[in-house]
Amino acid sequence: MQFGKVLLPSGEPAVVCVRAKSVLNLNMKRDPKVRTLADLLHSADPVATADKLIDMESTTSSVSGQTWLAPVDQQEIWAAGVTYKRSKVAREEESKGAAQFYDKVYTADRPELFLKATPSRVVHPGNPVRIRADAKWSVPEPELTLVISPTGKIVGYTIGNDMSSRDIEGENPLYLPQAKIYKGSCSVGPLVTPASLMPPLAGVEIKLVIKRAGAVAFEGATTLAQMARTVESLAEWLFKENEFPNGALLLTGTGIVPPDEFTLARGDDVSISIAGIGTLRNVVA
Repeated sequence: MQFGKVLLPSGEPAVVCVRAKSVLNLNMKRDPKVRTLADLLHSADPVATADKLIDMESTTSSVSGQTWLAPVDQQEIWAAGVTYKRSKVAREEESKGAAQFYDKVYTADRPELFLKATPSRVVHPGNPVRIRADAKWSVPEPELTLVISPTGKIVGYTIGNDMSSRDIEGENPLYLPQAKIYKGSCSVGPLVTPASLMPPLAGVEIKLVIKRAGAVAFEGATTLAQMARTVESLAEWLFKENEFPNGALLLTGTGIVPPDEFTLARGDDVSISIAGIGTLRNVVA
């Protein structure tokens, strides 16, 4: 079972669950404590709660026939960096003058964490992500994304695209907010897999495919076994000296970096697939 949000023909959003590639409607009126997807995910047992809310009298439909929305309500979206060796090497190469800092954060106890987007700034699955007009070297960053409850518990996993302007960050690490946080720089979704139903993380594969004019311009893959930190430690650090009354989503860094000569272009089709979750697809605007 997985959870998500769809756009109904009426234009209203709805919380649904997916089982055996069928979309099942949830009757949220059955439980006064569950009004949103976040309420469902933050409940003591999301799967059991969803089972009670499934409306079997409603017409089920296929996953492919839906207009998926980002599985976000009021949560802030944060991101971690330099959690894979491949990312560390890439950041060192793009920032020669500050290479030592990326090496230090890769081995330090404290991770790099930054606010990536607010809920209203998240790009929905299928909608256009953007590259900055003042950037010359832009890439997508495919990342496992943690869905974390207000108490700091990892309750689910989804897919995130952390769009980045490598030349801007490479010019000066203090430009990271501009390189990472801009209009259309973060997409999340489409589905959330409950933590209890996720395959063992070490064996989970992340795959990135970028198509240009119908042909593959770049593809790469990695596994979560290559991550230098545990997801639990990242969630713990995010909640240190901070509070998230609505919960949070945390992108956990990338282990897939296109070659230096590659940069995204308008019209590129970016697909990120993570085993046990699905595929997040966006076109570059």
